[in-house]
Formats: sequence, structure tokens, C-alpha cells
Amino acid sequence: MASNFDLMLIKGGRVLLPDGDLHHPPVMDILVRGNLIEAISPEIDVGPLLDQGPDRPPLISRTLNATGKLVVPGFFNAHYHSHDVLLKGVFETEPLEIWLLQALPPGFPKRSREEIKVRTLLGAAECIRSGMTTIQDLVTIFPFDEDHLDAVMEAYEEIGIRAVVALQVADLKGIEGVPFWSQTVPEGMRKHLTGAVEPFGTDLPIVQLVEQQYLRLKTRHPRIHWAVGPTSPERCSAELLTGLDDVGRRHNLPTYTHIYESKSMCLHARKNYPNHSGSLIRFMKDLGILGPHLSLAHSVWMLPSEIELIAETGTHVVLNPVGNLKTRSGVAPIREYLEAGVNVALGCDNCSCSDSQNMFQSMKFFSLLASVSHPQPGRPDASDSLHAATLAGARAAGLEKELGTIQPGKRADLILLDMTDPSFVPLNSALRQLVYTEGGRGVETVIIDGQVVMENRRLTTIDEIGLNEAVAGVMTVLAPDIERVKARNREIYEYLVEAHMMTWNEDVGMNRYIASYPD
Repeated sequence: MASNFDLMLIKGGRVLLPDGDLHHPPVMDILVRGNLIEAISPEIDVGPLLDQGPDRPPLISRTLNATGKLVVPGFFNAHYHSHDVLLKGVFETEPLEIWLLQALPPGFPKRSREEIKVRTLLGAAECIRSGMTTIQDLVTIFPFDEDHLDAVMEAYEEIGIRAVVALQVADLKGIEGVPFWSQTVPEGMRKHLTGAVEPFGTDLPIVQLVEQQYLRLKTRHPRIHWAVGPTSPERCSAELLTGLDDVGRRHNLPTYTHIYESKSMCLHARKNYPNHSGSLIRFMKDLGILGPHLSLAHSVWMLPSEIELIAETGTHVVLNPVGNLKTRSGVAPIREYLEAGVNVALGCDNCSCSDSQNMFQSMKFFSLLASVSHPQPGRPDASDSLHAATLAGARAAGLEKELGTIQPGKRADLILLDMTDPSFVPLNSALRQLVYTEGGRGVETVIIDGQVVMENRRLTTIDEIGLNEAVAGVMTVLAPDIERVKARNREIYEYLVEAHMMTWNEDVGMNRYIASYPD
């Protein structure tokens, strides 16, 4: 980590300033002292700053030549799971409920510590290469093992990324949260019907376990922040939700959960929450857990009245457009959220359902998918996409005073993109070409907390060749397990599809697809 005395001058780049020209950004110098941005100006001379006098230690300075580079705030991946990084490319598109049986930890044997650390490092490396300086990792450690959580911490410390970590927890079994599973799947095969995470079965109650781990690790590293992570309200009892909410409020931690990702999740709410108008949003409001500390991932199948409640309470939404398309979950009401004044952040979700951690893909889909339901001109535009990928994610985590924009006093979390790449030639609009043209190829340098973690497209904190070799080693164990899980699920596949199609025949008050329901 850079010393508080260190100075770094990022010289001559085109800087995307929050109140500046986003289409033709000005050429500016950025002075970084330690891990903070100290000054932004057309011309900064660090020479006078280096002379500290005989009674002060000498400052160490470094200059990064940013000529021909676009300097952008580091991206904030506001919804991510490190637990299935090694499963990218394993699956074709499948409905969400079928996919989760094949991809998530409860369906697999307990993993090794080595595999957990390797997959966390690999996922973080991909995020950095895509210009992400902060990730919100809603990580599943199943069955729970304290040493495995430590392996996740070690990986983030070593690679240098900023992480907001939440243990994903639940206390209701997966079969209880999906309509028609118990009706279509033969009783002898139901033991394989799991959720994103199953009840841990530990000696400690889940709320106590979560708080215990937070207290144990909260001061471990300044780049690691903490959050609370109930997997989704329909998989958690009211007691668990309110207990975790209490932990979050007492320790000033944000909370992240999934909601209404698929029609099945929405239908479950309609059938099982009659005292709350069939609405998980009203259920959470009645529990008193909506508010600015809460972020709702996905939020695809949301009614207008529920969007109003989200806006009124200051609750955040984290959209994941690429993963939602891969799992056939539909298109979120993007314009409706923005017009209601909801803070909308962006995520890249699981590697096994979006297959890549690429914020450029997410920004482009975020801007374009609204045209599916709104052919008339209007939001979201490119500036909405950039805001969702940066400041909105920081705001949802309670870190907007530190991250999300390039301003003096904020953390030096920055990315430099090569503007000689064809994506930016000719330069008509840096903003629009960043969102609509760039795919990640131009990310050249990444700075996190004042530390250069990637320079000239090479990670500086880890040995990538060694990491790839370690991945190959753990895959000799994981690959056969993947095939066994896929074979097991083939045995119940026809029953899962039947349950999925029964869901299609139900009316939930909206449709989040282009076409009408299939026959």
C-alpha cells in the first residue's frame, strides 16, 4: 500500500470530471498523495512539494504519463459472487431456477481452501482488467468454514482490489422458495432441490455467526468493507431478515439481497404473502427493513406501486442486465426506476450466468434494453450508464464520499484507457464511446487506493501465470464434480421444465418479456 507521504502525478490525461465536459474532457493533471486525490489542475509541478525540510522524511514521487489516455473513475461492480468464478462457459442459457441447481455451492461437495482462494483471485483479476476498482461480493461459503472465509480475505488483500464482502445466508430450504417444485419433482429426487445457499446447520444461529465474523474481520484490511447478505426475502424467515437488519444498523453496514429476479420469484410472493398484498416489497416495508441501507439486486419483476415504495424509502436497486438475459429472467423496468428517482447501480453477477465480469457490457445493455419496452426516446442514456457503474454503486454501499467520482479528497481509484484504440478514434464523444463502443480492450492502467495494480495491461500485485497454473490444478478436481452435478440434474430436468412452464401460465400482473407468454 502506498505510504501517506507518497506523491503520484498522473500527467496529461483527458479526465472525466463530474461537472466537466464528458464528450471532450479537458486535459488535466491529477496529484495523488497516499491514497487520496489531492489536486486536479491543467498543470501541476510536484517539485516544490518534494522538499520537506531537514526534519521531515523525504517524499517519494512518481509520474504516470497519461497523454493519450482517458482517465475515468474506477467502476463499482455492485453485484457479484466469487463462488462460481470457475464455472464460466459451463452452461448454455437456462431458466434461473434450473441454472442455480447446477451452478451454486449447495449442489457441490465442500471445496478445498486452495480452490476458494484461487477462484477469488481469478475473479478479482478479471474485474480489475475490466476497470473495476470495487466489487460487492455476496459470497456463499457452504458449508460454512471460517478458514474458507479467511481464504477470500487473503485473496482480496493480495491482489489489491477494494471489496464490500457479505456472507450470503438463508434459513429456508431452496425447495420452499420455488413454485411447483414439490408438485412436479418426485419425492425421492427432491433432496437435490437446493437454493442459492441452504441453511448452514452450524452451532451458532445465523445472525450471531454473521455478526461474529464481521467483528472478527472488520479491521483486517482498510480496502475490505463489510455488508449483510440475506440471499432473498422468500428464502429467509422474518426473524432472520429483522435480525440481520439489526446487525447492519447497529454496525452501520449496508445490506444486499436478491429480489424478483425471475417470474417464479414473483409468483412465489403472490401465493405466499397474502397479508402483504402478495408483495415482497410490502413485506419488507412492514418489517421495517426498506431504506437507504438496503440494495435490491435484479428487481426485474417489479410493479409500479412497488417502485414507488422503493423510491419513497430511498432503497437502492442493482441491475444485472447481462445475467438476467442469460437466465431468461426478463428485462427490468429501467426507465421507471430512473424516472421515480431510485438510485440504480450496476452489477455483473455470477460468472456462470453472465460468464464475464465486464462493466462495459453491463453499461451498454443498461442503456439499450429500455428500448424493448420504451421505443420512444428517453432515459437511460450514456450518462445514466456511467453513473450507475460508478457513483450509484458507491452510494448504495455508503461510500459515495470516498468513491465514484474524480474529485480532490476522494480515494484514488482510477482507470486509464488507451484513446489510440479504435474504440476512441475518431473522438466524437468520450462518454458515448466509453459506453457504446469500448469493450474493455482499452483498459491499460488501474489504480486502487493510490496503488497501481495494473500497468500497461499487466497486473502488478500477483503472478498471473502462476495463478493460471493453480487454476488448472484445482480444475482436475472440480471438472469431474461439474459433470456429476450436471448428470444428476438431467435426471430431474423434465420435472423442472414442467414447473417452469406451470409458472408461465400464472398471471402476476405484468410481463417482463417482449413477446406474449408461450403456448
